[in-house]
This record gives sequence, structure tokens and C-alpha cells, in this order.
Amino acid sequence: MSNPISTPIEFKNYKVFKYTYAGRPLVIETGKMAGLANGSVLCRYGETVVLCCATASEKPRDGIDFLPLSVDFDERMYAAGKIPGGYLKREGKPSEKAVLTSRVIDRPIRPLFPKDLRNDVALTLTVMSVDPDCSPEITAMIGASVALSISDIPWNGPIGGAFMGLVDGKIVLNPTAEEMKKSDLQLTVAASTKKVVMIEAGANQVDDETMYNAIMKAHEEIKDLLVFINGIIDEVGKPKFEYPSCELDHDMFDEIFAFCEKDVMAALNTDDKNVRDAAMVPVKDAILENFTEKYPDLPTMMEELIYKIQKKIVRRWLLVDKKRVDGRRMDEIRPLGSEVGILPRTHGSGLFTRGQTQVLTAATLGTLSEAQMLDGIDSETTKRYMHHYNMPGFSTGEAKPVRSPGRREIGHGALAERSLLPVLPSEEEFPYAIRLVSDVVSSNGSTSQGSVCGSTLALMDAGVPIKAPVAGISCGLITAEDGSWDTMLDIQGLEDFYGDMDFKVAGTHAGITSIQMDLKIDGLTPEIIHKALEMTHIGRDYIIDEVILKAIPAPRAEVSKYAPKMTTMKIDPDKIREVIGKGGSVIQKIVADTGAKVDIEDDGTIRIAAVNSAQADAAKAMIDAIVFEPEVGATYNATVVKILASKINDKEDVGCFVEYAPGKEGMVHISKIANRRINRVTDAGIDVGSAVKVKYLGLDKKGRMDFSIKDALEG
Repeated sequence: MSNPISTPIEFKNYKVFKYTYAGRPLVIETGKMAGLANGSVLCRYGETVVLCCATASEKPRDGIDFLPLSVDFDERMYAAGKIPGGYLKREGKPSEKAVLTSRVIDRPIRPLFPKDLRNDVALTLTVMSVDPDCSPEITAMIGASVALSISDIPWNGPIGGAFMGLVDGKIVLNPTAEEMKKSDLQLTVAASTKKVVMIEAGANQVDDETMYNAIMKAHEEIKDLLVFINGIIDEVGKPKFEYPSCELDHDMFDEIFAFCEKDVMAALNTDDKNVRDAAMVPVKDAILENFTEKYPDLPTMMEELIYKIQKKIVRRWLLVDKKRVDGRRMDEIRPLGSEVGILPRTHGSGLFTRGQTQVLTAATLGTLSEAQMLDGIDSETTKRYMHHYNMPGFSTGEAKPVRSPGRREIGHGALAERSLLPVLPSEEEFPYAIRLVSDVVSSNGSTSQGSVCGSTLALMDAGVPIKAPVAGISCGLITAEDGSWDTMLDIQGLEDFYGDMDFKVAGTHAGITSIQMDLKIDGLTPEIIHKALEMTHIGRDYIIDEVILKAIPAPRAEVSKYAPKMTTMKIDPDKIREVIGKGGSVIQKIVADTGAKVDIEDDGTIRIAAVNSAQADAAKAMIDAIVFEPEVGATYNATVVKILASKINDKEDVGCFVEYAPGKEGMVHISKIANRRINRVTDAGIDVGSAVKVKYLGLDKKGRMDFSIKDALEG
């Protein structure tokens, strides 16, 4: 058989572009991998490597009124040199962190697509190598922007991304892993050359001015990065493909709008979502009855048509009349209410109501061994504080079954978790694992920030000594074609749906703990960002003082009687083996005898959890006895437990054994029992069971513990 013939592969379109970003190399490679995608790059930042691929379908998807965009941050465990945990030993569904990163990248990218594009678009961002000092999230965001920009997919980018820290009071671009351990800020910013497109932040009560400065510095760094990205686009970018516009017919829209304008205005003019939805039903019926014959496809366009009619009216009210659908001022918060302790058997509970949005949060306290185990590409392996968010169908009046949490539920839970994490006590101060569950029981806008407020109530009700109460509120935005704009505080569902921004900020009186910004326009100016920070600060201060602290002025002094009682103690690490015992026999006996749960760490920290304090105290006493070491020269109360007869002379005793602490014994030689010479222990009036005082003399020549009854009496 002859040898097969082949020719070496030549990547004729292979290009490499280099940039220095925060002192580390950023390298974009094109033309070698994933050549069948509409656009692809291998993005290297330090030793972090992400393959970023953008693809689009050839034809629009029928019967939809939105852009079918999917963004997947795909973690490969080999990127961190790990084999996946679990039975299957392969990557399964994305981790929560991967879902959150997908959302962070989706938010700045989505608003920059044409509004009438209906082709499926998929961004797949595969993390192949992770350098702890170079964020894979920022690498993926930059790579996604370049892949879309050089592809033929219509998109009004590019954008750039930056991660900002606050280390020792100094704002730092793309901090290293070591710097992040000391950072009071975790801020992700995405921006175009002119505007900020996305903000996501977690912060340790950072003040508004510092946060604003960090955002502005990020934007300045991104502007320089975009010069580099635009150079790549100029060299290898493809022309954008043409697509059939899915815009509604303008003549049809104008005709139907004129027909129903007054009726829609009347239906929208209420603060009750149920009343509004009911009032819109006859309006829709009238439109179908009067226009279906002229426009046969009207039934399939109905939802999009009604959306645009309502949007036009609501935006006109906000921009021109400064009128909100529920009659509030632009800076006015909806009616507020709060309660605590409404679930008697939970460890803590809080109900927060803002208008028709209502969130019930329950707090559960557990042992630290119940912390969540994590299996991901970063160094985080456990999570002591868990926050879960649920939004069932009934909360919006929809008849739909309960399903597993989607990306939105995971994202809102993570946002609430990030908001409260900075005020939680340390493990040393409060040795509990903490789980909060926020159930949205009614939804009309800003449920994630309602979850923050309800969670503060639940934590305080559970007796968690938080550093300060946290409140969350959102700020909306309405813009006009002439560049004018206005903001409104505490947006409800319609204003979120038809407005241009949902700027969510949580924090204490002292500073911000989290930010999440969703946009439907091409970005924000510095003036809008500054106004949003100012407005939300006023709002959260009001909620803390007038709602949260009036419901519960301070965390309860003690945890619930139904919560485990925790005791923490420290022992010499060399004593851990004694506490555990052979095959775990000793610790198992402690648990069986007391009913307590005992967790031991390698540094000698022991945490005891029990249903009541008596059980915890009993377990602690048993451990104290096991690890007890007598002090030389100290006197102890003891009990004689055994008399040791001499094997050489049956008329004499060697001495006796005494128990000087529970489970701890030592020997008293016959010469150290009495001030006179005796042959038998009983000659001194001592027998098994006798209570005696003993003095610890230290170790004898053979390394045995040496006690004396005689010296104790003399002392």
C-alpha cells in the first residue's frame, strides 16, 4: 500500500494583533481556528485563553418579535487543570458563575444589534486556559466584541470591557488575584467610545464619588482599548450581511394608533397592574375586529403592535408631561411596607412590599459544614452564604407550572447575595452557614431590589449581627431623539418595559454594596450615571430609615430557638487525633452522648452545633477534658480510680492512679501520698473512689506525668 499524500496546512488569513492592557499582554488571533463561524478569534490575556465564536442563521426566525440572541460562557475544567467532580467526570450544565458571566456579556452586547433583526445569533465563549491574574470574564467580553465586529453579522459595536478594583484606597485596572484579596470593589464596566454600556459591581460600602470615579476611569481605559480593536476591524472585518427588516408597517401602525390612542391611555392610567391588563382586553378585541380584514397578518403581530403602542404613550407621558402611569412624581417611591417574624418556625423571615411588588425572604442558619461546595475554574471551592431567588407564575398573574430556576432567577439571587455579603459577620464572629430564599409573591417591577430589602429584614430577624442594614432601589431613564433625558426613581414594570434603563443600586447609609445596570439604548453619559447614583442613594437612605429600621431597629440579640446553637473552641492541632480517636471512635461517642454535631478543622478550630446550649456545653466539656493539659505546680481535685500493687513485694503498693480531669489519669507514687512512710495506699485512709487533692509536679525521668497528694496538702 502506498503512503497517503497530503500537503501542510497554510493558514493564509492568520493574523496576530497585540496590545498591552494593565501591564499584561492582550493578544487577538484570527484566521486559524473555527473558520466556519461568521466571526471567531482566539483571545489571549496573559495565560488566559478564550475561543470566541459568533454565528448567525441565514434566515430570520418566523413568528417572533425579539432578537433570538444566546450568549454562552463555556467553562472547560481543563482550563484550570482540574477533572470535573461527580460521577460523570465531564462538564454538564453551566455553573452559576458561568451563567452570571454570560448575562454580564449579554447585557452590553444586546442593545447594539439592529432592533429589527430576527436572525438567530449565538455567541459561544469557550474558556480553555485560566490565569488567575487575568480575568476570563473580561477576556471573553473583549473577544466576543472582536468576533462580532469582524463578522458579517449586523452589530453596532465594538465595545470594550474593564474590571476595576479598589486596593488600599487606590482604583486599580484589572487587579491581580493577590490584589483582589484586598480589594473593596469588584466593578465590571463595558463601554463604547462615547458611552458606558454596562455596569456590574460588588463593593464593600464604597461611597458614590469613589464608585463614579472608578466607572469613569474604566471608560478612559476602554477608549484606548477600542482604538486597538478598531484597528483589527479595519484590517480583517467583513461587510455586514443584509437581512429582511421585521419592522411593523408604519402606515398600519399609525392608523391603528390613531384608532385606539385614547382607549389605551385610559387603560394605562392606573397603579394597579390587574386593572390595567383587564382594561386592555377590550382594546385588543376592538383592534382585531376593525383591522383584521385589512391586515390579515394582524393576529400574529398583535403582541408587538400593542407593545409599541403602549411604549409610545408611556414614553410621551414621561418625556413631555413628566407623568407616570401611577401618578407619582419622578423622584417618588411607591407605597412601602415591611414585616418580620411572620413565619414562626423559620430561623428568620421578612416581608417587603413596594407597590405591587412583594418579596418574602426566609433565613436558615446551619453549621459551616453545610456550606455549598463549588466545582469551577477559579480558586473558590466553598460558599458559606447562599441566596436563592424564586419568581413563580402566580406572582405576575400567569398560569404556569413551577420549573427549575432559569438564568434570570440565578442572576437575581446572585445580585441580592452580592448586595448583602459585605455586611455579614465573619465566620469567627458568627460561625454559621447562611441560606436566604427570596420568594417573589407579587411582581410589578424591581423584584431583585425588593429581595435585598426583604433579606435585610430576614437576617436581622434571624439574629445575624449584620454590620448595617442594606436597601436596594432602581432608577429608570427616558431619552428623546434630541438628546434630552430624565430619570425616575423606583420604576415599576411598565417603566422598566418601555423605558431605556434599569439602574439597580443596593447599599447602606455608608456606601454602595452592589450595582447592576440594564440598558436598551447605546449607552449612558457621565451626567446620567452621576444622577442615577445620587437618586438611588436618597432612595435607599429613605427605605432604611423609614421602613426597615421601623420594622426591626436592630438584629435580634439571640438566634431563633429553632436554629442550631453554635460554640467555637480552639485546641492544639496536635490534639486533633485524640479528639477524633481511632477510626473516629471518640468523636462518634461525643456526638452520640450529647446529640451535638462537631466539625474539626486542620488548624484546631472546633465548631459545635446543637439544638440547645446544654448539648453544646456538654460536648465542649468532653472535648476540654480530652485535650486538657495540667499545669506544673497547679493543684487539682481528683478521684482515686485504681490502686497499683507491687509485683515484687505483696506487702507494699506502688501507688495509685487518680482522675484529675474527665478521662484524664495520672499516677501518685506511694512516697508522695503521705508525710510519713506508708506501705499501703489505704494506710493514708485513701481507697478507690476517694476524693483527693493532687499537685502536678511535671514529667518524671521516664516521661510520665508525676502527681503528689503530699505536696498538695502542704501547699
